[in-house]
Amino acid sequence: MKLIYTDSLVVGAGLAGLRVAIASKERGLDTLVLSLIPAKRSHSAAAQGGMQASLGNAVKGMGDDEDVHFQDTVKGSDWGCDQDVARMFAHCAPKAVRELATWGVPWSRVSAGPRDVIVNAQKVTLHEAQEAHGLINARDFGGTKKWRTCYTADGTGHSLLYAMDNKAISMDIPVHERIEALALIHDGKRCHGVIARCLITGELRAYVAKSTTIATGGYGRIYEVSTNAIICEGIGQALALETGVARLGNMEAVQFHPTAIVPVGILTTEGCRGDGGLLRDKDGYRFMPDYEPDKKELASRDVVSRRMTEHIRKGKGVDSPYGPHLWLDITLLGRKHIETNLREVQEICENFLGIDPAKDWIPVRPTQHYSMGGIRTNATGESPQLKGLFSVGEAACWDMHGFNRLGGNSLAETVVGGMIIGKYVADFCENNSLEIDTQLAERFMQQVQSEIDLLLEGDGHESAFELKREMQRIMMDYVGIFRNGPELDKAVVELKVLLERSRKLGLKCKKRHANPELVEALRVKRMLKVALTVACGAAARTESRGAHAREDYPQRNDRDWLNRTLASWPDPDALEPVLNYEALDVMKMELPPGYRGYGINNAIVHPDTEKREQQIVEILAELGDDADRYQRQRALMPFELPESLQPNNERLSDTLKSPSANALGEKSQ
Repeated sequence: MKLIYTDSLVVGAGLAGLRVAIASKERGLDTLVLSLIPAKRSHSAAAQGGMQASLGNAVKGMGDDEDVHFQDTVKGSDWGCDQDVARMFAHCAPKAVRELATWGVPWSRVSAGPRDVIVNAQKVTLHEAQEAHGLINARDFGGTKKWRTCYTADGTGHSLLYAMDNKAISMDIPVHERIEALALIHDGKRCHGVIARCLITGELRAYVAKSTTIATGGYGRIYEVSTNAIICEGIGQALALETGVARLGNMEAVQFHPTAIVPVGILTTEGCRGDGGLLRDKDGYRFMPDYEPDKKELASRDVVSRRMTEHIRKGKGVDSPYGPHLWLDITLLGRKHIETNLREVQEICENFLGIDPAKDWIPVRPTQHYSMGGIRTNATGESPQLKGLFSVGEAACWDMHGFNRLGGNSLAETVVGGMIIGKYVADFCENNSLEIDTQLAERFMQQVQSEIDLLLEGDGHESAFELKREMQRIMMDYVGIFRNGPELDKAVVELKVLLERSRKLGLKCKKRHANPELVEALRVKRMLKVALTVACGAAARTESRGAHAREDYPQRNDRDWLNRTLASWPDPDALEPVLNYEALDVMKMELPPGYRGYGINNAIVHPDTEKREQQIVEILAELGDDADRYQRQRALMPFELPESLQPNNERLSDTLKSPSANALGEKSQ
């Protein structure tokens, strides 16, 4: 048995994983990262639009702060998030953006003076303050009150990942590439590391560590069409699920992005609409103002995706060989803007559609994009059930997104979450010892080896490729944007059949080293369990909240469903997960459940909402008018952070003496 020891083990080399590794290495800990692919090819590089942080530099961001960002995030989550975590996140986002600048991220910057932008299909001239010249700029994104999304043209994820990986290289953090984790080593209470397989040689290795952090991204590829990279198959979530101990949270919360190109499903960033792009139907009509007169194309992603689907159902979609679609029109932005700020979108349109987006409309429709669910952790990023197991980024249910994520909060979560959780991981490694149990590692190594032997030498006949295609079709057809009881029940039944069939997999290629068929067979069984947690959770949740939209239960039901779904798989022979629920305590919320601002307000109210609202009024009255916003916030919902991240953020409006921030904003309009 090949056994490799490290203090801090990170599985996944995207932004979240690398940021945790950097935090560990900064503390002098032995740190090691495992990755399916070279780090700079991680899916983080695909993020285009930007990263939310309340810097308040640009005139349209004036007046922004942690309070506004927090409120936008909670409302965007449809009150499904952990508000403590949302506060931690909003507080640290400006620090993370500025840190990234020192690491070499070439953020787009403010230029003082006039600039023309498109707002609500009209050209508007903004006047940026001289004092803001050279500071980090921001663009508009859906579901936000302020322009808050910091960006580097439309290659933000690419810029961030390259800077982050270069930082890791400069710190001599090793990344073991083309290595796939297949099992967590644990004793039922404590995680000891992972059993991993080299995709080139087929060698199995035991990586033993004080802390193990899962940062493997989302599970979009359980769907037939997804904007996710092909490596985003939910294996990290499956590893936690297969322990029988660790739980997954809110797996039914799956986001569909409004504007993926047809037919391939590649994303065109929300920055297209944030910069002024419009959605049009087959008649060229701009339809979003009819559905959402206030936010229009910049309503929350879940809302825009549903409105687009509703419009297509009315017969307003453009017929194509790949099904009906709608149009994204960014021609009004002009060629200079597109070639400067939307260069990746231009290249995608040219290379995959053969069109020029400065002249032609882009065919788009909602497509699976993001996983709000993941490995359930507490605020420090650790699994409550399995000591030493941490998770961060899209792999985790930390849970700052609840049932819907705002655009720009994903890149932000990877870096901010990695910054915060990385410090807690380092604390854990410094404060906890690990008794290395080679017999335990050997037992899990043998389990994985037996699984491989059975696939290669057994008498199974089922095709991994066929089972995967069937799973993806079921998820796309029955567990999509709009859901209903009969279809969800059908999905569960059909997925169970596939899971049973997966126990009789057979391989045509018998190689033990580089063998794509073996890789697929090892993954598909795990993917099916992830798909079942999504389908079962969706079938059980008889309400609509955020991206989980039940046609047969259209109301958000705070009275009965203001909770977090927890899924576990204690019986390895079972065909479905065990579901439990974790209540969200209204009496501890800084922002009690209310109206999101979209459509009709049909929510079923939680019995504690009115009591908490009255309690908040009393707390604020007792503080008096002299209390500043920090004192008010702490009185309502104190939250904890590592000491180095606690200081308040400084903004341009704090340093300007004259005119005041508000006067500057009014003058600049």
